[in-house]
Amino acid sequence: MKSIIRGLLAVSILIRCSEKPKKQEVAPVAQETPNIILLMADDQGWGDVGYNGHPHLKTPNLDAMAVEGAVFERFYAASAVCSPTRGSVMTGRHPLRYGICHANCGHIKPGEITLGEMVKGLGYTTGHFGKWHLGTLTRDTIEANRGGRPKFDGDYAPPWEHGFDVSFVTESKVPTWNPMVTPPKSSGDVSGHLKEGMPFNTSYWTGPGQIAVDNLEGDDSRVIMDRAIPFIEKAVKNKKAFLSVIWFHTPHLPVLAGDEERKSYAGLSEDQQHYYGVVSAMDKQIGRLRNKLRDLGIAENTVLFYTSDNGPEGKSVDGRTQGVTKGLKGRKRSLYEGGIRVPGIMEWTGRIKPGTKVEAPCFTSDYFPTIANILGVDLAENNRPYDGVDMFPFVSGEQKRREKPLAFDFQGQAALIDNEYKIYSDDKGKNFTLYNLQNDAAESVDLAGQQPEKFNEMLAYWHQWKTSQKRSALGEDY
Repeated sequence: MKSIIRGLLAVSILIRCSEKPKKQEVAPVAQETPNIILLMADDQGWGDVGYNGHPHLKTPNLDAMAVEGAVFERFYAASAVCSPTRGSVMTGRHPLRYGICHANCGHIKPGEITLGEMVKGLGYTTGHFGKWHLGTLTRDTIEANRGGRPKFDGDYAPPWEHGFDVSFVTESKVPTWNPMVTPPKSSGDVSGHLKEGMPFNTSYWTGPGQIAVDNLEGDDSRVIMDRAIPFIEKAVKNKKAFLSVIWFHTPHLPVLAGDEERKSYAGLSEDQQHYYGVVSAMDKQIGRLRNKLRDLGIAENTVLFYTSDNGPEGKSVDGRTQGVTKGLKGRKRSLYEGGIRVPGIMEWTGRIKPGTKVEAPCFTSDYFPTIANILGVDLAENNRPYDGVDMFPFVSGEQKRREKPLAFDFQGQAALIDNEYKIYSDDKGKNFTLYNLQNDAAESVDLAGQQPEKFNEMLAYWHQWKTSQKRSALGEDY
């Protein structure tokens, strides 16, 4: 277990020691105890929502969240693929600080303080539902990408060992329809050794050695929500504040929608029907969740966050990779805007003014500090650097510009976003370009030669951040 204290302050004080078991948590007195729900889609592009002007896609419940809460006009995933971004949500820190470099790379380390652990120290009950992808879930059963294989034993890091009381999770991807069954290859991303109609070889785990066997047919988003809602109902019945992390697989490949979900898009191509159908099916479950919060009388005491883990899959809009970036450059695996700018919504009835628009750039590393500040947890005594900041001042209108830039490093690419400016490198940080995103969202005009002072300022900050990140990777934060 680990220590926890109050407030919100990112620091760079580092202490050296090797990875070790967690220390006993110390629970402070919380300023308030709202319920917290973190919703995340998988590979949903910046343009893949109705409220952002999609010509076909229907997302009435996300649109309602956007109307009734705060929409982030420039929200970013902390990485260009799933696992690293998920690590940033769980810790408030860049995933390279603790070795999650890509999908199926690394794991949440015992020395990291997770959201689950932080709020459990305040008396919350915690549940994680859907995709985990922050380590393996078994050492004994061969499944998914790494689970049960001796060479990955060191990556065993299930949610029940990182602060979550209740789990219903997969190690990695599953089909969006009949998630335990291998779909047709036309659905995309189906391994050659898997045969249509046979097991997909990835399970939903509920605890050590425990695999779910019931209610696993049909739409995967519904399968997930069927577990998340009873957890919430039980928490309310027991008068416990709760953290519910709900990470959908939609619209990650393999993409399949049920016949009912496809009807709304009957005039479009089969691939579009499936892609739009699964997003609408996920949206339906978000509506179901929001209705349940109102029925339980807890909507005004529940904070909801919504985002995606990165931009859309595929080199282009083709086949089942129908996600769009709304004209932004790049897609999944790219640190250009299309690979990391994603939908972002925050809803808190009675606390966030309906129709709020947040212009300042924010990203998934900000969730942890935001929640910490809401709950009165002081991150300073954790003695480690946090890459995120509290977003609530932007949401409330108290703050317009970001003081701490957003730093990115992924697979030989590097980037830094400082309000309207961004630097980008595709050669491991040797050479950078400079863009003004306010005037040039397409990242087409390099301003490095025209604005050398700003360019050098951002370059120096990125290198300073990189030095800090490397120190963290050596274990100096624990």
